[in-house]
Amino acid sequence: MATKTTERYIEGLGRRKTATARVRLTPAKETTILVNEKELSDYFSYAALQQDVTSVLKTEEAGIEHYAITAKVLGGGLSSQAEAIRLGIARALVKEKATRRIALKKAGFLKRDPRSVERKKFGLLKARKRPAWSKR
Repeated sequence: MATKTTERYIEGLGRRKTATARVRLTPAKETTILVNEKELSDYFSYAALQQDVTSVLKTEEAGIEHYAITAKVLGGGLSSQAEAIRLGIARALVKEKATRRIALKKAGFLKRDPRSVERKKFGLLKARKRPAWSKR
């Protein structure tokens, strides 16, 4: 049986709405980000979403080095996927070094956004929208 050499990685889980991201950080010489086996710029074409993902790595007080970041994302839209990846990266960074928690928490990267779509109710058009009331 052949032995497989595995690199040491730290895993973090991030969620937002219905998007779930499993993020792995591996120490590297320079920072690279792969999302579903694509480059960050190929997966997220908008610069705002790319900045949303990389904003965690630019927290100066946390003392973050270079990592090879791979993320597997399922569900949701592009915006919620980007926020799920950001939360996964932040959780993995804290898991590796607990002293980063204060800086990342202060910057708001460890907060999971609990908002999600409210379910549709019976007899209504949407979650709260009602049919027009008619007197006769």
